[in-house]
Amino acid sequence: MIDAHRVTLSAPDDFEGWRDAARDLAEAGVPAEAVVWQVEGGEPDLFGTESEQPRAPSFLVPRPFVELAKAVVCHSDPERFALLYSMLLRLKANHYALDDEADPLVRRLNDLAKAVGRDVHKMHAFVRFREIDERFVAFFEPEHHIVRRAASFFVDRFTNMLWSILTPELSIHWDGETLGEGPGATRADSPSGDPLEETWRTYYASIFNPARLKVGAMLKEMPKKYWRNMPETSLVQPLIAGARTRELEMIDASALKEGLKHALEAERAIEPGGNLRKSWEALLADARECTRCDLYKHATQTVFGEGPLDAAIMFVGEQPGDQEDLAARPFVGPAGQLFDNALVAAGIDRSTVYVTNAVKHFKFIPRGKRRIHNKPDAGEIEACRWWIGHERELIRPPVTVALGETAAHSLFGKTMAIGKNRGAPLQLPDGSECWITVHPSFLLRIPEEDRRREEKKLFLRDLKRIKARAAEHLG
Repeated sequence: MIDAHRVTLSAPDDFEGWRDAARDLAEAGVPAEAVVWQVEGGEPDLFGTESEQPRAPSFLVPRPFVELAKAVVCHSDPERFALLYSMLLRLKANHYALDDEADPLVRRLNDLAKAVGRDVHKMHAFVRFREIDERFVAFFEPEHHIVRRAASFFVDRFTNMLWSILTPELSIHWDGETLGEGPGATRADSPSGDPLEETWRTYYASIFNPARLKVGAMLKEMPKKYWRNMPETSLVQPLIAGARTRELEMIDASALKEGLKHALEAERAIEPGGNLRKSWEALLADARECTRCDLYKHATQTVFGEGPLDAAIMFVGEQPGDQEDLAARPFVGPAGQLFDNALVAAGIDRSTVYVTNAVKHFKFIPRGKRRIHNKPDAGEIEACRWWIGHERELIRPPVTVALGETAAHSLFGKTMAIGKNRGAPLQLPDGSECWITVHPSFLLRIPEEDRRREEKKLFLRDLKRIKARAAEHLG
């Protein structure tokens, strides 16, 4: 009978403890079946003996395995430590064992790491802070042991806030300088709401677009277990219930306006998600894997366009900002808020227009814990013209609007001065119509109040002219 060695780790995600013990055991030649892994406070193994292997010179392992192990130890699978140790023994014998992606053990470890990555992404996306006594508190229920792994994201993004994130396993607290830990909590320990939540629900309802609704995809990305902690999800069920009715109303209004009664019946017979929608979704899926320039290496994710595929107006901005990069949605940061307000003032419903960017990844310069916007260069603009070109081919908007010089460069394939070309329709190379105006972020950067007020008036004037021009195209 093989003597069992019991290794007790300090926490469910104790990578350092696992690494040190695993290397010592591997150096000593202890087989995988002879090691019992447990977390402190867990059920003890009656037949194991505490492992106190002498430390020996560590052998080298591939860097990808270290990164894989850091992710896998955060999974909730009780076999994760044993699986990693088995892989470590293979790597000791064969430095390239991890390259065999067909190997069942390699596949299983990669699947565990991917599940952890998805859980981290959901924590980043679905945590909602509520203010209480000048501190922001959130409650979240992760599927795996990912709180420490995800913590740096919140420290970097909310450096100037005092916040706490409560989870059943442990809680983390940021005081503006130091990240601390505490015991787990329940939902009852978090505040029930604050005045900001009504504003958030109003915004969510205003941007909800029935033409873009895919219930299955939405539930896959945002499972119902997270809804209890998100103020906007109280609207989801009624919005879904009325989505098809609203979609048909939109079709009715559009068809009757154009006098296309014969087209109305044909359109109503088409189920949501026809060929146009499928083509756009395929384009989106491809864009998420984009490596056409180096910007993808540092950005969080691709930020693609959004809006109805029959939009009369397509707005093209420059590139995602910090908040857009995190949310994977265009125009949701400070410039996006100014843009939304201007659209309302011009009488344009954002849910009826398609909004995108010339460049799909966030380009920035790290400055401390902040990410400072950095203007895309000509090569990056050219690389992304492939995506914007396909978006325009699918949507075929009667009017395209270039918000700023980068967008104009992307659409026309050359530098276009805003002052010289602003205020009148221009013809794009494909014969369609384009208007050029400033980017909303330009208005935010103007220091003089009088000039900023005047520029906002000019921007609003442009939007009103664009709205009128789109109405002319629709007849």
